[in-house]
Amino acid sequence: MSAPAPSPLAIVDAEPLPRQEEVLTEAALAFVAALHRRFTPRRDELLARRAERRDAIARTGTLDFLPETAAVRADDSWRVAPAPEALNDRRVEITGPTDRRMTVNALNSGAKVWLADFEDASAPTWENVVLGQLNLIDAYRRTIDFTDPGSGKSYALRPDAELATVVMRPRGWHLDERHLTDQDGARVPGALVDFGLYFFHNAERLIELGKGPYFYLPKTESHLEARLWNEVFVFAQDHLGVPRGTVRATVLIETITAAYEMEEILYELRDHASGLNAGRWDYLFSLVKNFRDGGAKFVLPDRNAVTMTAPFMRAYTELLVRTCHKRGAHAIGGMAAFIPSRRDPEANRAAFEKVRADKDREADDGFDGSWVAHPDLVPIARESFDRVLGDRPHQKDRLREDVDVKAEDLIAIDSLDARPTYAGLVNAVQVGIRYIEAWLRGLGAVAIFGLMEDAATAEISRSQIWQWINAGVVLDNGERVTAELAREIAAGELAGIRAEVGEEAFAGGTWQQAHDLLLQVSLDEDYADFLTLPAYERLKG
Repeated sequence: MSAPAPSPLAIVDAEPLPRQEEVLTEAALAFVAALHRRFTPRRDELLARRAERRDAIARTGTLDFLPETAAVRADDSWRVAPAPEALNDRRVEITGPTDRRMTVNALNSGAKVWLADFEDASAPTWENVVLGQLNLIDAYRRTIDFTDPGSGKSYALRPDAELATVVMRPRGWHLDERHLTDQDGARVPGALVDFGLYFFHNAERLIELGKGPYFYLPKTESHLEARLWNEVFVFAQDHLGVPRGTVRATVLIETITAAYEMEEILYELRDHASGLNAGRWDYLFSLVKNFRDGGAKFVLPDRNAVTMTAPFMRAYTELLVRTCHKRGAHAIGGMAAFIPSRRDPEANRAAFEKVRADKDREADDGFDGSWVAHPDLVPIARESFDRVLGDRPHQKDRLREDVDVKAEDLIAIDSLDARPTYAGLVNAVQVGIRYIEAWLRGLGAVAIFGLMEDAATAEISRSQIWQWINAGVVLDNGERVTAELAREIAAGELAGIRAEVGEEAFAGGTWQQAHDLLLQVSLDEDYADFLTLPAYERLKG
């Protein structure tokens, strides 16, 4: 604490927001600046390492468990820190952005945990970044409420004992915050902005409430990136006088490289780790990104044909459960994204049965909890886990020693019977345009065709278009996927949207920009690492 204070950060190109001074205090910005000064150089090195590793995968066409960390995997003695009481039972977790309505509804949802999302379910407008933090501050103070301007319905928090425990997800390491810069004009990593503001304002109050500052860590690609997060946690706790080990982190294993380093990731975070989560769309997106030069054996079929029962996906999820339970961590399952319809009971019934089957499978496989995107799905997921867990908070005692996953099992994509279809290509274009259009208007969680979609959806959509074009895929109708075919489908979708929404709504949206951006990232010879990087430069606000 005796070191000179970091230079203050500058807020640039941002309209003032109501009550922003409660979030962007001088002390809070100084804390974020200290994080930036200390950890951004290492972040930059790790981003460069990602590119080097991708080049190595392109040369070899394979991945393997790391020989240099074999001793960590072989050492059966270490465990992650015991879960705090507030994170011991995680049988149902609801996800969503931190707007005011969602904050109240998610906390009241009956789920054990709310993933309060500043990442894929939240387009990073300055308003979403700052006011999302304010909503969480207000929630912990119990000064939050919401009245729907359309219906007049009011929302208020239930008693503290009935509220979900918050696990906040900051942005990934790759995305900077354009509205906060240092004295040299360099942007601060969005991950450090999100983490820093949340930790600074809420850590002590959360401890008083019997909980703590808990985090989901997205887009992690290696144990070295987990090590950096651990160093951030140690520094932040020491800097603000919070006991070490108060922070808890759950890492999303949503990249193919991280799947080969699950134990090492838990080891690096062992004093702060609480579990791993099995993502889906980002995981498939990562497969395409890393093996985009791998030829036909790595071509994915339609995204909806790649279920969690696909052999290579099952290998990944079973390895995750075994790894977590071996090390005393929670294993958290994937998303149920269905949005119930108030007007179609039959569609609801069919979708609920699919959700139930998915959650039953996860519970039977040994997962300790799972995700849903809508409050109506909380009871269904809870029933699946109640059936297996009963009164127990988790099933970490199921060590799954029957699981034996080889390196090649995780990338055995060609074991799937399904193949790309014309309908799948059309769906990728449709969902890509519709999601990007909403994202450019500041919406990160978007209802499309009855599913709650986030940025990972757009990533796998554009990645599959890119992959199918570059692999010369022939579809089920005999057509070869080409840039011309993608443009033709995109033009047809844009015309269809214009007719669907009307001229006024079409002109008031960002449909043309979304169409153009989807084609840019789907057709460019150089594959963009993340769609959100070029999209962020076009984002309003």
